[in-house]
Amino acid sequence: MFAYLLKRLIGVVPTLALLLTLVFFVLRLAPGGPFDSERAFPPEVQAAIAQHYHLDQSIPAQFLLWTKDLLSGNMGESFQYLGQSVSGIIFTSLPYTLILGVLALLLSIIFGVPLGALGAWKQNSRFDRFAMFISNAGVSLPNFLVAGLLVLVFSYNLGWLPPALWEGPSSLIMPVITLGVRPVSLIARLTRASMIEVLSEDYIRTARGKGLSSQVILFKHALKNSCIPVITVLGPITANLVTGSFLVEIVFQLPGMGKHFVQAVLNRDYPLVMGVTLVYGVVLLMCNLLVDLAYTWIDPRIRL
Repeated sequence: MFAYLLKRLIGVVPTLALLLTLVFFVLRLAPGGPFDSERAFPPEVQAAIAQHYHLDQSIPAQFLLWTKDLLSGNMGESFQYLGQSVSGIIFTSLPYTLILGVLALLLSIIFGVPLGALGAWKQNSRFDRFAMFISNAGVSLPNFLVAGLLVLVFSYNLGWLPPALWEGPSSLIMPVITLGVRPVSLIARLTRASMIEVLSEDYIRTARGKGLSSQVILFKHALKNSCIPVITVLGPITANLVTGSFLVEIVFQLPGMGKHFVQAVLNRDYPLVMGVTLVYGVVLLMCNLLVDLAYTWIDPRIRL
């Protein structure tokens, strides 16, 4: 286990290096610049700005300087938020994104797994058809439409929740639901399909023949063995919830990292884009690693 974990952690380094290298050069080669505007600066001001941020040097030279600063723990200063370091912006905004993603993931597991398991247990019943109808609707509806419907009902019509901005924990309820609707539906559909296959196995028929109760068969024997496909998709789903929450953060005006990432891309804020990309890359790789480790807990027959 330790040797496998060490090997995977070492493999993270070249993957992150390749990711950051590609993003760095794509950003620099894209049209436009961080200080382009309708009102052009005088040439001497432009030259001073370029010299201060090393933009007057070649792209490979800029990459080497950025890499040197990163290895020393310095992500640089933001072009957009003058006077603020990239690490400071990430430090203040990342907790909001992580809380939003973790709560949406918990919502997905708590509702998705039981919904799919009960649908498989009562296959082709009214409950199963209703559950699959809800799942299909959840997969089909885009996040911005779900967000708009929630704001319309719970903010403007009922007045129960704040429509946007951060006003305390209540401001997370609608964003978490918006972000969790699609994962709940995906997990429910996958759990149902996997559970139907497991319920047809010989050991399930043997358990029924021994007179075990339906609850014991469903939750102790069938559910655990049907969770491996669900665990497989939890890695990408978790990474997507954390890294793909920028739309929800923009709609609800939450001070998360996704909102800063979108603005940084639009404004060519190179240091901030690179810093957020690094964080997102680490999150994605760690989620995949945790999924691999979870396999052995779910099914001891699997060895790393």
